[in-house]
Amino acid sequence: MAVEEFLKQCQQSGDAAYAAFRSLLERLEDPKTRVDSRVFLSDLYSKVGSSDDCFNKYHFRIQDIQLDQCEGYPGRKKLTMMVIPSIFVPEDWSFTFYEGLNRHPDSIFKDKIVAELGCGNGWISIAIAEKWLPEKVYGLDINPRAVKVSWINLYMNSFDEKGQPIYDVEKKTLLDRVEFHESDLLSYCRERDIQLERIVGCIPQILNPNPEAMSKLITENASEEFLHALSNYCALQGFVEDQFGLGLIARAVEEGIAVIKPTGIMIFNMGGRPGQGVCKRLFERRGFRVSRLWQTKVLQAGDTDISALVEIEKNSPHRFEFFMGLSGDEPICARTAWAYGKAGGRISHGLSVYSCQLRQPNQNVVIFPSRTVAIENALRLFSPRLAIVDEHLTRNLPRKWLTSLAVETAETGLSEDVLTVIDAPRQSDLMVELIKKLKPQVVVTGIAHFESVTSSAFVQLLDATREIGSRLFLDISDHFDLSSLPVTNGVLKYLSGTPLPSHAAILCGLVKNRVYSDLEVAFVISEDEAILKALSKTVEVLEGNTSLISQYYYGHLFHELLAFQLTDRHSHLQRSEKSKSVEVIGFSTSAISVLNNAELSISGDEDSLIHMDVDQWFLPTPSPVKAAIFESFARQNMGEFEIDVTHSIQQFVRSNYGFPIDSNTVFIYSDCLQALFSKLVLCCVHEGGTMCFPAGSNGNHVSAAKFLKANIVSIPTNSEEGFKLTEKTLNKTLETVKNPWVYISGPTINPTGLIYSNKEMENILTACAKFGARVVIDTSFSGLEFDFDGWGGWNLEGFLPKLSSSGNPAFCVSLLGGLSLKLLSGAVEFGFVALNQPLLIDTFHSYPGLSKPHSTEKYAIKKLLALREQKGGMLDIVKEQIRNLEVRTKRLKEALEKCGWHVLQPSAGVSMMAKPPFLDKTVKLSHSLKDTNSGEKDAAYEVKLNDATIREAIAKTTGLCINSGSWTGIPGYCRFTVALEESEFELALACLDKFKSIIGN
Repeated sequence: MAVEEFLKQCQQSGDAAYAAFRSLLERLEDPKTRVDSRVFLSDLYSKVGSSDDCFNKYHFRIQDIQLDQCEGYPGRKKLTMMVIPSIFVPEDWSFTFYEGLNRHPDSIFKDKIVAELGCGNGWISIAIAEKWLPEKVYGLDINPRAVKVSWINLYMNSFDEKGQPIYDVEKKTLLDRVEFHESDLLSYCRERDIQLERIVGCIPQILNPNPEAMSKLITENASEEFLHALSNYCALQGFVEDQFGLGLIARAVEEGIAVIKPTGIMIFNMGGRPGQGVCKRLFERRGFRVSRLWQTKVLQAGDTDISALVEIEKNSPHRFEFFMGLSGDEPICARTAWAYGKAGGRISHGLSVYSCQLRQPNQNVVIFPSRTVAIENALRLFSPRLAIVDEHLTRNLPRKWLTSLAVETAETGLSEDVLTVIDAPRQSDLMVELIKKLKPQVVVTGIAHFESVTSSAFVQLLDATREIGSRLFLDISDHFDLSSLPVTNGVLKYLSGTPLPSHAAILCGLVKNRVYSDLEVAFVISEDEAILKALSKTVEVLEGNTSLISQYYYGHLFHELLAFQLTDRHSHLQRSEKSKSVEVIGFSTSAISVLNNAELSISGDEDSLIHMDVDQWFLPTPSPVKAAIFESFARQNMGEFEIDVTHSIQQFVRSNYGFPIDSNTVFIYSDCLQALFSKLVLCCVHEGGTMCFPAGSNGNHVSAAKFLKANIVSIPTNSEEGFKLTEKTLNKTLETVKNPWVYISGPTINPTGLIYSNKEMENILTACAKFGARVVIDTSFSGLEFDFDGWGGWNLEGFLPKLSSSGNPAFCVSLLGGLSLKLLSGAVEFGFVALNQPLLIDTFHSYPGLSKPHSTEKYAIKKLLALREQKGGMLDIVKEQIRNLEVRTKRLKEALEKCGWHVLQPSAGVSMMAKPPFLDKTVKLSHSLKDTNSGEKDAAYEVKLNDATIREAIAKTTGLCINSGSWTGIPGYCRFTVALEESEFELALACLDKFKSIIGN
């Protein structure tokens, strides 16, 4: 296309003119026509000037933008940019913003992932890439025409006049570093899980005087006037800052929190019209430390209507800040500025560039199901010989800890198996006196109400525990208000200016919920990374995952509270230097050994990991389940009969397993299945028993038993029997075990996915009855059995009562179950255990720290269990998902066998095992994912593939997480789960091929 022809087309009206730009961009995107098109651009730009006449005639003009040069900087001195009428023309507003960016050190953007909000014609995104060499810049704008023109400008500045690429010092072009995308603020990055390190923005800050205009659909064919208004005005965003015209920035900051890395930085251009205090508070009340990089005055754009600000002043006491001309120092309000401007005067306003960063990016949080669970888990992690615990916090701790009189043994240096808890008054002076006299290794305490307003009591406790080398867990639950007007909290005030010492942690149970008073989660705050990691692993081993319903509820609640304006604001102090660490009790050696060897959640870049190593349901939740959960939260004042699930659970275990229930049977519930199993292990330890696990059991359960210091025996299994427990091997093992506790996963076995028939179960339980074993049958992975010959379900009632009456009197069977898989939902974590031996029931209740299901969950569970009993509906959905799982296991089997793995064909559930062909082979691997610790890419290393290394090798090179033979208990056999989202499952199959090719090379 000739230049004259292009300009002639640009002179047309409406979308016809814009079609010329689309055609030009298509030619630039095509490598075959790119060189000629870049030469065409040079010719075009030489014939079109920068005057407003070009705007009127051609619907675009050319503007050269000078870049601030640093000494020795090799880059170009200017950018040549196309400007169209529907975008904000680069002028003082954006130049001031770029000046502010220059106030940061040169390393601010180097090798970083950056997003620019409201990129306009793209000049700032391109300038950032040109000057600071970031890894990637995403230029984002809601105006589709702006995005197209930005791409044209990018191509214009990426090639020279002859159409040859311009390389920087790292041998990259601007095209390698910059992308432009249509996006409503950060939606493009949020939808693609792009983690950002820098977010910059120069976006509108005045409400549109015509709100209806902002509701129109944004398309390329929209009028230039409407698209230009997007650059000048913003719509109501639903934030308190809307009243100052800052709602759009408030939304950008909140969206940014979700995608920015902990140490990331946001930089925004902000007009000073609302006043500097309002601008700073926008960031501060969302948890950011803010600094002003640059400030100047700019003339208010003549085409911007400030009548919306006048209306705000009319209806509120707030006064905006304008100035008469650029030289005026005395601020005037919006009403005066509007009148002065109408009379022909020029008004100006302050313009500042703010840089903000999360105030305490290294202060992390561990989530627990409840405050009681957090305290018990912490004490088990450290296993102190002596702990002092606030008397208000001891009522749910194990009785054994509270009845021991082992104060003397704490001084005699007995083994770490002895744990004594002394309860103490909450008043700080009395607690300090006890600490100094008894010298405990761990202190868990709250603060009296009259001492909570100031930080003096907290400081006294910090000093007292530091002096004797004791760990301190301070509970602030009773003083933490979930309110838009919280009371003053001395501990939080202290933390705003002083780092938390390494020997101290903050504990908070969310117990003051005024809507759902019995819905609790808790969190622990620490600035010691080792403590955080150990506590995270401990709660995963002993409790599993904290209820998702609880986490989501509180997550949304905190988000909503951030939308309120907080009163009684105080300036945030710059935190002092971190205090020196002190010599304190370390982790229990047995506990840390278990945590180091347990295959828990792999830490790292979660967005790049595919989890085939967790027993969770990631497939879409069925509509009936969603409806039941929604209804349960919407209902208020539910009657006890509506949330009593016992009859429904009794009917469920009878119909599914034929489990006999009598007057002695007690059902106990928890929202964490793993927690119920942990309590059963404690009962075993209390009775001096031995946990007997078949080789090929749930590795998480085995880790929990080891952590709780149970005696453990592995019952041999063999491949000929599908690694199933047999009567013969069981008899041989139980002959040598005193007080056996036998764990059985069934009918569906985790991890093999095979099934115990009713007859096999009768033979196994007959052997257990002979030796008086306590039996724990774990049914939590059952209920998704494939349709095949020979499977007719269980009827334990047909033989269990006879075994109980004729066998050893110590023999009993406890039924452990979970409903997450049965209800096809990862959102409902509901576990139960059925106990029928009175002595065992009493022992179980002596360990009271159990996280109970919330009433809303029980309401939903009861409703869903009733639906399962009805024909059609929920049953049809379950059958459909079972067929889907069967197809997936076949596909995974084929993919594994193609890669040389030996696969054990499953018959049910979401889990299967396979043995790789390359065990004991030494290979040289390189990370395909970023090493999150070192930041290096493609770091090569040599490794011998075995049960200890294969999981990490596959995860680091492909991002696929599986369980190794160390977890399954069967040497060489790895475990895979298949209940993934469809896209994740496809990626997992690709990862297997990728690892095969890596090994082959």
